[in-house]
Amino acid sequence: MTPDIFFQKTERLEIEKYREPKDRLALSRNHVAFSGFLQKHPVDPQKVVLIPDPHNTKMTYIEFSREDIRYLEKLPGITNLKGETVNITRIWIKKSSIAVRCTPFRVDKPESIL
Repeated sequence: MTPDIFFQKTERLEIEKYREPKDRLALSRNHVAFSGFLQKHPVDPQKVVLIPDPHNTKMTYIEFSREDIRYLEKLPGITNLKGETVNITRIWIKKSSIAVRCTPFRVDKPESIL
């Protein structure tokens, strides 16, 4: 799987604007932070895809439901050696939410994937 599949030109990610949390300590007690390149889910408009390390050749991504996002923070972008910059976002997800993590692996022996 090549990273080019994920870096498609897309429309603006339409997520409603989140207000600054009044109590960051309460936010960290009830939510978990994830950061990476955030984009629309290619099929389901109720989900988003977060790519934690967008310049890594072993592409891993996480799917979250939009309704589980409590707060978004814009972080500094990261630039690769070619000068391409990717915007990074930290998202706060409600604890106990269901997410899907997709990680590539080499097909070898059945026990190697567990």
